[in-house]
Amino acid sequence: MLRAAHVGLVVAAAAGFAGGMQLISGPVASFDASRPAVAVAVARRDLATTTWQAVAADGTAFRCAATSPLRAGDTIFATASARYVLCQQEEPVVEVPLDLAPSAAAGVGWAFGNEHLPLCAEPTRLIAPDEPAVRQLLERLRVPYHPGVAVFRPGRFSRGGTQPSAPATVADK
Repeated sequence: MLRAAHVGLVVAAAAGFAGGMQLISGPVASFDASRPAVAVAVARRDLATTTWQAVAADGTAFRCAATSPLRAGDTIFATASARYVLCQQEEPVVEVPLDLAPSAAAGVGWAFGNEHLPLCAEPTRLIAPDEPAVRQLLERLRVPYHPGVAVFRPGRFSRGGTQPSAPATVADK
């Protein structure tokens, strides 16, 4: 049994459809922002697509079948007691501390672009997905790096400041 709960949102009734999964077709158009937020963590590559499945922090299962990709921070479902907010999962990354000369940092950025590799720049570090091609490039350039875990947003470049940008949390939404 399907019913329209909000504009842009289709909710599958818990009994008899997809094992109780909530079917999402887009973000909720209106919701009570004072309700507590429940995180629905989704991998970066899944967020870039229109179909995926995820389980919220409280165990509620979701299945997305949207016409365009949703974004971290979107409220995708709301109940009388909570709202469900998409969050991008952290993933393995390599971190390059920006304690190098500005020209060296620019050269690293150019090398990533030349190889069509994704990169994110923060005030104190560069981060990229921990993939063999990234490690090989950094080793070939003799650039020191170390593994880490972070929310990776390709193409995001901070301007100024001294601290790495904190990933958006459910509480920020």
